[in-house]
This record gives sequence, structure tokens and C-alpha cells, in this order.
Amino acid sequence: MFQGSLKELHLPDVIQLVSVSGKTGAFHLQKDGEEGVIFLESGRIVHAVLGSAFGEDAVYTMATWNEGAFRFVPEEAPPHHSITKNNTNLLMEAARRLDEWKVLSKKIPSLDMIPRFEVPQGKQGKINLNTQEWLILSKVSGAASIAEIAAASGLSPFDVAKMLYGLVTMGLVHLDPPKQKPAAHTAAPAPQPQAQSQQQDSDAVVAGLRVLLGRLAGASSEALGDSSALGIKKIYDEALMELKNGKGAESVQFMCQELLKQASILRGEEAQRVLADRFRELLSSWNAEQG
Repeated sequence: MFQGSLKELHLPDVIQLVSVSGKTGAFHLQKDGEEGVIFLESGRIVHAVLGSAFGEDAVYTMATWNEGAFRFVPEEAPPHHSITKNNTNLLMEAARRLDEWKVLSKKIPSLDMIPRFEVPQGKQGKINLNTQEWLILSKVSGAASIAEIAAASGLSPFDVAKMLYGLVTMGLVHLDPPKQKPAAHTAAPAPQPQAQSQQQDSDAVVAGLRVLLGRLAGASSEALGDSSALGIKKIYDEALMELKNGKGAESVQFMCQELLKQASILRGEEAQRVLADRFRELLSSWNAEQG
């Protein structure tokens, strides 16, 4: 097994080392409690997932990690394909973003920082911002982190960080430190064995449904093409929010319905029918996995 630290080797370099050998397998990456996976098939990057992000966005986000750990698991097959761009172009863009992140990190050291709007002293006249900058500024509440703002706006954390960099430079936004975790003496009492078992069962169900939502999104990406990526991600994020709010099976039903509507609008009834058949296969396979 090939493994190591992202402090020693950056992600684009790590993937390049493995891809030239034409291997099939999966990179598992971990940083600060986050875990992402990048799948290779015969040396070519074909799928990636990180939280609610998948495809190219997930690769680009993980490429900015300058710490953490990675391990490569040979022969781990991708559940589906969400990336069509070739390795060269994908890794060039990843390396470019890594270089850009080095500049951004001088003002934005962490995506856990909490942006807060403030009126610059002595500044007069109108504030000229573009549409996306106004969108980000509207999400700045003084309570949500950069990562949370990205999820709420449907943009990648990298793109949000770029816009916030400009807003910080203009003096319109100040970054507060991340929220402190509760002290040990305020921690809730340890759950009893039965309650702990029930919680573990509940967590396992939620984790399984997240996997299913990711598979549905990947199948839609394959069927509808790159032009539908933003629409699919928006629906995926909304379904994840439903799942977090305790709507398990309903979140899956919502996602299937919305993606099939999009398929009909973008590709017509035949594409909708094909995608519906694919969804049935995925649901049947997932039910079998759950026993």
C-alpha cells in the first residue's frame, strides 16, 4: 500500500506518480476530520468525492490540502464516473489552484474562519461588487464559517475563498477565529450501551444514504454531461440537507424526482427513461447491500 503525508508530497504529485503506472485503485485522503476519495481506473482519474462535493470540484478542493495523510488502495473500483477531463488538464488546474491557494491563505488561513461584515472607517461612496460577491456577502452572518457559506451558496470553498479574499482586502469583511469546541467539563455524559448502539445504527443508516445520494448524482452526471454539473450539485446539496434534517428515504425520493425532471428538461423523455432505469438499478443494488 502506498501511503504518506501531504506535507511531504502534494496531491497532484502523488497522483502523477501512481497514474503513470496505469494502476486502478483509490486514494483515501484525511485532514482535520475530513475524508475524501479519488478513484483511478487504468491510471486515469474517473471519480472523486469529498463531503457534498464530487467530480472535479472534489479533486480541486483536496489539491489545496497542504497537510493530512493519504493512502492508495489498489484495485478499489470506482462506484461510477464523474470526471471526463484527462489527467493532464485536471492536474494542471489542480496545481494552479494550489499555487493560488498559497496566496489566498495569507489572508484566509482556514476554511473554518468565520467572516463578519464590517463598514470600513472613512470609506465613502458606493461599493462596487459583482453579482457573486454580493451573493457571498449576503451569506456573511458572523456565525457561519467559510465552508458553511460555500455549502449554502452552492459554490466551491475555493471560489468562495477567492471572493472573500477581495472582500477582506477591501475591508468589507473581517475573519474571526473558528468556533471553540466545548470544554471537556461541559461535555454531555457518555451514552449508555443501548443508546450508543441505537446512535451507531442511526449513523450507519445516514452514512449509507449519503453513499446512495452520491451514486445517484454520479449516474446523473454520466447521463446528462458536464453542462448539468451545477444543477446536479444543487439538487445533491438540497438532498443532503434533507438527510441532515432527519428525512432519510424522503431525501432519496426528492433527489430522484428532481434529477429526473432535469433530465427531461435537458435531454428529453428518452433520457429521463434511461436515467430512471439506472436509478432503479442503483436502488436495487443499494438495498441488497443493506441486507
